[in-house]
Amino acid sequence: MIEKEELNGEMESYSWIGGFHNLTRRKQADLSEKGGAQLLPSSNSDPKLNKLSRDLSIPQLLAIGVGSTIGAGVYVLVGTVAREQSGPALTLCFLIAGVAAALSAFCYAELASRCPSAGSAYHYSYICIGEGVAWLIGWALILEYTIGGAAVARGISPNLALFFGGQDNLPSFLSRVQVPWLSISVDPCAAILVLAVTALLCLGIKESSLVQVIVTAANVIVMLFVIIAGGYLGFKTGWQGYSVKGGYFPKGINGVLSGSATVFFSYIGFDAIACTAEEVKNPKRDLPWGIGLTLSLCCAIYMMVSVVIVGLVPYPVMDPDTPISTAFIENGMHWAMYVVSTGAILSLCASLLGAILPQPRIMMAMARDGLLPSYFEAVNQTTQVPVRSTVWTGVFAAALAFFMDVSQLAGMVSVGTLLAFTMVAVSILVLRYAPPDEATDPVFLQDQTEIKEYERRRKAISNIVLVCLGSLILTSGASARFLPVYLRYIACIVGGLLLLCSSVLLSHIDQYNGQSNFGNSGGFLCPFVPWLPILCITVNIYLLINLGLGTWLRVSVWLLAGILIYIFYGNAHSKAAKEGRAYTQIGSPTRETI
Repeated sequence: MIEKEELNGEMESYSWIGGFHNLTRRKQADLSEKGGAQLLPSSNSDPKLNKLSRDLSIPQLLAIGVGSTIGAGVYVLVGTVAREQSGPALTLCFLIAGVAAALSAFCYAELASRCPSAGSAYHYSYICIGEGVAWLIGWALILEYTIGGAAVARGISPNLALFFGGQDNLPSFLSRVQVPWLSISVDPCAAILVLAVTALLCLGIKESSLVQVIVTAANVIVMLFVIIAGGYLGFKTGWQGYSVKGGYFPKGINGVLSGSATVFFSYIGFDAIACTAEEVKNPKRDLPWGIGLTLSLCCAIYMMVSVVIVGLVPYPVMDPDTPISTAFIENGMHWAMYVVSTGAILSLCASLLGAILPQPRIMMAMARDGLLPSYFEAVNQTTQVPVRSTVWTGVFAAALAFFMDVSQLAGMVSVGTLLAFTMVAVSILVLRYAPPDEATDPVFLQDQTEIKEYERRRKAISNIVLVCLGSLILTSGASARFLPVYLRYIACIVGGLLLLCSSVLLSHIDQYNGQSNFGNSGGFLCPFVPWLPILCITVNIYLLINLGLGTWLRVSVWLLAGILIYIFYGNAHSKAAKEGRAYTQIGSPTRETI
């Protein structure tokens, strides 16, 4: 048995840099009797006071996922991408993007099944990678959901204007008003809708999920109308859109790949399901099914809609703003415009609900861990939802939607999601090769078996780091068009070799035997590990790099503010640090027993 003073001295010498272990300390998961997982509560808190209501099953999860994913983008993207990038091959773009999104969905499904928590990617990063990364993921997701909700809300009033005969005929409390001395256009309709959705979410997850089911079902019915009615018109007119000059690939395979990268963001939204994990009746079974069915249904709808619309109107003359409505109008079905516009409004409402729903749960999870004030941790005992976090989320999103045209900030929405997708894939690799609960510190090594296990974990973690580094170098070289060609080739070769070698070495390291005490056992397992998560990491890093300099400059300001908050508040109040739980480097958390 090692003396406590001796252990403290050895642990101080083991830290790479003083204080660096604060960023890589990881919390432990504690399974509740229902399968929920969260940081073990502090001694002065009552877990019953922060318990969410378990009311969700597969139909509600499917409605939340589909409602969050199929936004108004599908009513615009089919025209923009077909006209500028893919041509008639738009369907193939949605298929490729769906497969790319499935990479992340598989990773989410395993983690959501094994460790269901309201924190979603923030929670997975905390228990698998470390507190510093988890904080940045949670902070980026807060930005994503706030801007996403505000952007969706501001898109509703232009669609409503159609039913009133134009923007000028909207009731005064719904129409946008230009404020000359401030050079801004305020949108009271957007703010009202955000506050209405916030009030609905405060009523309870059962009530809000019921509304989401109804709205999403109506939106899917509109999509089916587009597919069926459009198919009828296509057979009647001979699918003239597929007879254009240039064939099925008028802009080559590069146009298809470019279009796939654009429509990939239309699949963002299924991750909202993971944020409701603590409110699911049977998370081990229902969460993977909810995620999988959401992605499959959305991909099928996107592909069928694109097949019909591209076939009705030749892509060079397709309307980039209202392609679906215009397609019906040009084929003599003018009344269908109102059906399509209704679908756009419904999809925006469903997306708004799906955008505001996850953020309070992420804030609640961060407050549970001490990284945000405990004020946001409270759960209302009547409605069993985090009302305080929900109200503050709604107030900020409503203010943003009222005062700001957030279209220029829309790119920032993608940063949080792609960072989360990347860290979830990394968490799968860590979970399979170095489970958090099975780590062994070198101080405690006693026999040859433990030494070999420590070396296996160390090699695995090193190769995971090299995989990420190789992906970054490879995708940076492929994307840096401002560099000389020879430098790009060198970067691609070096990054590609590093990625390939580390991936092969990682694949030859034995994965953990599956008996880890981490999370639930017997749930969904991500296939083709390590290759699928590695491909997921590479795809997401490539998309992150190509978001544009302006987007990254704006996001950097938000992330810098988050770093300062963590330094001056989160680090000092972290429960993982105060309670001494597993807080050394990623490869070697300490044992609890001395």
